Amino acid sequence: MIGIFFWGFLLAYGGLMMALSPRAVTLGGFFNGDDRQGRRAAPWLLTSSIFISWIFAKSVTNAANLGASYGLVGGLAYATYWLSIPLAGVVIYRLRRRFGATGLVSFLSSTYGRSAALLFSAAILIRLFNEVWSNTAVVGGYYGDSGSPSFIIAALLFTAVTLAYSLRGGLRSSILTDAMQAVIFLAALIWVLGLVLPQHSMSALASTSHWALDAGVDLLLVAGLQIFSYPFHDPVLTDRGFISDEKTLRRSFLIAGVLGFFAILAFSLVGVHASLTGITASDNVPAALAKSSGVVALLVMTVVMVSAAGSTLDSTFSSLAKLAGRELPLLAGRDLGQKAIGVGMAVMVAFALLGNLPMLAGTDILKATTISGTMVIGLAPVFVLHGLVRPTRLGFHLSFWIGLGLGLGLTLGWVPPSWAIGDGKYALLLGTNLYGLLLCTLGYLLPGVLDPRLTGTAGR
Repeated sequence: MIGIFFWGFLLAYGGLMMALSPRAVTLGGFFNGDDRQGRRAAPWLLTSSIFISWIFAKSVTNAANLGASYGLVGGLAYATYWLSIPLAGVVIYRLRRRFGATGLVSFLSSTYGRSAALLFSAAILIRLFNEVWSNTAVVGGYYGDSGSPSFIIAALLFTAVTLAYSLRGGLRSSILTDAMQAVIFLAALIWVLGLVLPQHSMSALASTSHWALDAGVDLLLVAGLQIFSYPFHDPVLTDRGFISDEKTLRRSFLIAGVLGFFAILAFSLVGVHASLTGITASDNVPAALAKSSGVVALLVMTVVMVSAAGSTLDSTFSSLAKLAGRELPLLAGRDLGQKAIGVGMAVMVAFALLGNLPMLAGTDILKATTISGTMVIGLAPVFVLHGLVRPTRLGFHLSFWIGLGLGLGLTLGWVPPSWAIGDGKYALLLGTNLYGLLLCTLGYLLPGVLDPRLTGTAGR
């Protein structure tokens, strides 16, 4: 009966999301989230969508895992990534207001050339690919051990129900269902915190933290560096920066970022609780804790993860559809018109299938954040410093390729140990990001400073 209840919940969740999801038949509804009358999403809908879409299931899991490993320092380190949201809001607001940007892909194409836009689009596709498997794997972990039949079936069933309502309404479906997912997530989070927090004093919760580089502070510094680049390769976030007026944009991104920061920090306390009660640190501390706390706790934690994963996965599908159906064809000089919706749907289905392959292989979900964050550090100067010097194609490519090269070098073990800062687990990651960001910034600025004639661009 318990098994039927858990599997039934997954199906009921899919049915509820289908019922909430409208059928978007217009381009504005499918790609921009407009309603049937062509009106933009209400400010509160946009804020809740930004908030819950970035509360990834993998993020909630990583926050708890880091809380178990490093205490509140670990939770603070991971929560720092949510400061990316208000920062992205300020940067996108500036690009829209001062430089007339209507989207990041089109902005790069008109300013730095088509090759820059294509490279950026490739980075986006890798990011969205990672979002599929890293979230479905978390959901699967509440139904079985990694690689087990129940794990795989749950992950694929969750993918299927999310795909179904995403195909129905695109971004409009994502925004409307996000509101319900945010309510479900916050209610379940409050219940979870009410279960674990009364068992410990504040001094006990703080006792597992140590402010040292080898005790999680190195990861905190990494996050502080990556927030300047990390948000710009995630269209789940940035797409929402172009579907409202500028005033709503700033307010929604600020509120969503602050809420996200505190939600992730709060959930890391689940990991701190697990550490204090002797639960062994693993790659899925929330699942281990829930399974040791009884059926009700496991169900509530499952609700948290499914709502968090669903809000991210449907946004991933809608961003894929927009990139494939609208932005890439426009780069090639073609406007697909109404056919863009069909192309977007086809790409949704393809990524639903291919994007689960790493999940089947059992890849570490934290790598989807830290490694990809290093590969795109070259985007920070391009967007944050745009307008400081005359924009050049050479500057874009130097910054982008330096960041990508260092990210690949870190993955393949080619970065020399001498780059490490400290001797903690993330020492080499910290050094690579610090020195890499400095190199990317120099690579971006120097061509514009030394010889403004090296443009070949439509400088703004």
